[in-house]
Amino acid sequence: MSILAALLMFTVIVVIHEFGHFIFAKRNGVGVPEFSVGMGPRLITVAKGTEGFQVKFLCSQKNFENNKAWADVTKYSLKLFPIGGSCAMVGEDEENDSEDSFNTKGKWARFTIVFAGPFFNFLLAFVLSIIVTGYMGIDIPKVDFVFDGQPAKLAGIKEGDLIKSINGKHISVGREVETYQQIHPLDGSDVTIVVNRDGKEMSYTFSPKYKTNLFGFSYAANENSSTEISAVTDGKPFQKAGIKKGAKILSVNGTKVSTGAELKKAVEQYNDGSGNAVSFEIEQAGETKSYTVTPEPYETNTIGAVAYGRQKTGNVFTVLKYSVIEVKYWIVTTLGSLKQLVTGNISINALSGPVGIVDAVGSEIEESGKSGGFGAIMLYILNMSILLSANLGVMNLLPIPALDGGRILFILVEAIRRKPLDREKEGYIHFAGFALLMILMVVVMYNDIVKIIR
Repeated sequence: MSILAALLMFTVIVVIHEFGHFIFAKRNGVGVPEFSVGMGPRLITVAKGTEGFQVKFLCSQKNFENNKAWADVTKYSLKLFPIGGSCAMVGEDEENDSEDSFNTKGKWARFTIVFAGPFFNFLLAFVLSIIVTGYMGIDIPKVDFVFDGQPAKLAGIKEGDLIKSINGKHISVGREVETYQQIHPLDGSDVTIVVNRDGKEMSYTFSPKYKTNLFGFSYAANENSSTEISAVTDGKPFQKAGIKKGAKILSVNGTKVSTGAELKKAVEQYNDGSGNAVSFEIEQAGETKSYTVTPEPYETNTIGAVAYGRQKTGNVFTVLKYSVIEVKYWIVTTLGSLKQLVTGNISINALSGPVGIVDAVGSEIEESGKSGGFGAIMLYILNMSILLSANLGVMNLLPIPALDGGRILFILVEAIRRKPLDREKEGYIHFAGFALLMILMVVVMYNDIVKIIR
C-alpha cells in the first residue's frame, strides 16, 4: 500500500504539470487530442463527440485513431500504470499548419502554454505549503540545539538565537542552516553567522574545523526516546565490533542508561577526546553482551548548530508569506544541488529517478505510519509533494532540448531573430535531447535498482 501511495503522489504531481499545459493550450485554441492519467494501455477513455458522450473500455490505438466521432475532440483516458500522465497537443512534435496547431500560434501563446506546466507545479507546491504551514507552523531559523564542544558553541552562539545570515547568505527558514552546508561545503575557512538575540543583532566569526572521536552509530538523543541504535555506519568501530542497527544500549562503562538523553550524557562523559576504549552493555538479538569499542579519530568542518523548529501562528498573511518562502527554498535548493552535480561535488550515482523516489517514499510512509499513524503519513506525503513538485518545476525549466525549458529557449531565440527556426531542425534537436534524457534515465534507473537490491 505504501508503494501505491507513493506512485499516486508522483502521478498527481505530474498530472498537475500536464494540466497546466492543457488549460493554456485550450485557452489559446490549440487542439488537444488526448489528456491522460497514467501510462501504458488505456483502461477507460471518455469523450463527447458528434455522437454524444461516449465511454470506451480498453480502447486500442487503432480504434482510438479511427473513431470518426472523436476526430476533433479531446479524449480523456485513464491508463494502466499509475505513473505520470500526458497532454498531447496538435503540432507539438510534428509539422502541422492547421489552425489549431501549436506551432501556428503566436510566440506569447506558445510561451504561456509551455511555461504553464512548471508554473502549475510551483502553484501546487505553494498550495500544499499553505496546508503544512497552517497546520505545523512556520519554520523559523531559530537555534534549538547547539552541539557541545563544536564550533558554534565555542564561538558563543546560543539556543534561542535567530539566525539571520551565514557568510552573507540570508537565512529565511531553519532548514537552510543545514542546506547551506550541503550546497556551500565548508572548506575550513572562517564562517560568519549573524544572529538576533533578544532584539539585538550580533555577529560571530569562527573556524568550522572540528576534531573528535566517533563510534559510528546514531540514536535519538532525547528524554522520550529509548537507547535503541537507529543506524550503524559502515566500516566504523560499532560495525567492526558486530553491533547492528536495532540493538539496545543498556550501559556505558557501567553507567546504566534508559533514555536517549541519558545515553548522550554517558557517551559524552566517556568519549572525552582521549580516544580510550569504552565498554558498552548491549542487548542484541535477544542476548545481552558487553562490547569494548575504541572510537576512531574524526575531522570535519561543521557549524555545529541545528535551527529547525516550527512555530505556530494565527496570522494568515504570515502563513502565506512563509508558504512562498517554502517554495523558494526548494527552488533554490534544487538549483544549488544541480550546481553541485555539474561541478562534480555530487556524483551522478546520488541521483534518483521515479523508481528510487517511489521506493524511498514508500519506505518513509511505512516508517511514518509506525511512529505517528495516519496523521504523520499525510504530513510526510504533503511535505514530499512540495519538494517533488517544486523540483519537477525547476527541472522542466532547464534549457535542455525536449524539456519545457528547451522549448522556451527556442521561442526566445525566435523572438530575438524575429522569425521562426526551421521546424524540422528544431524537431531533430528536441529528438536528440529526448534520446540523451532517456539514456540518463536508464542510467539513473539502473542505479536506483542496484540501491534497492543492496
